[in-house]
Amino acid sequence: MTRAKLDKQPQDVAAMFDGIADNYDLVNDVISLGQDRVWRKAVVNAVDAHSGELVLDLAAGTGTSSESFIGKGARVIACDFSLGMLRTGAQRRGGASRAGVTFVAGDALHLPFADETFHAVTISFGLRNVNDIDQALRELRRVTKPGGRLVIAEFSHIPVAFLDKLYSTYLMAALPRIAGAVSGRGEAYDYLSESIMAWPDQPSLARHLQDAGWSRVAWRNLTLGTVALHRGYK
Repeated sequence: MTRAKLDKQPQDVAAMFDGIADNYDLVNDVISLGQDRVWRKAVVNAVDAHSGELVLDLAAGTGTSSESFIGKGARVIACDFSLGMLRTGAQRRGGASRAGVTFVAGDALHLPFADETFHAVTISFGLRNVNDIDQALRELRRVTKPGGRLVIAEFSHIPVAFLDKLYSTYLMAALPRIAGAVSGRGEAYDYLSESIMAWPDQPSLARHLQDAGWSRVAWRNLTLGTVALHRGYK
């Protein structure tokens, strides 16, 4: 489901993320019951970035996810369309380029990078927030070197119907209230709930990757399928 279908224009979504930047990482930790750390570790293991490699972390927010990739000596570009998120991340780390992570503003539909720049590209919990996921997947492929890999972590759907229904009830009722209490911006998390419920299931997203030209596409579920990790190669 695109932002337009959810009655959100790009500038509205950017402003929404600007407004929650200060407490964004804390809220993520609270509403996921700490599972966001498990998901980040799974993404790092899947990307498997090594010394000398350059990784694009798209929709990086404040750069918390980006820092995870530099443990083995890789360099990371943390790219996001929310200037508020990037400013918050850069301020916390003492500048726009720090300890292997460089913050760059950019639009997922028109990435500000040359063809075949990155050894690996990844996007965690951000693909839902682009107007055209197929164009974003093609752009990610364009900037990836031949043989490079893509890793996507995104909220998804529990394959057991009644559990998925219970999860949907939590998303629409409890999640915005909890997030609102922590962040003071509950309306932003109403959008989060709606976008998760409208998102394609795991096989459907895999088809999007294949249609965009990615090969050897596969996925695995995390936390019962509330999150899915998709992977592809160029």
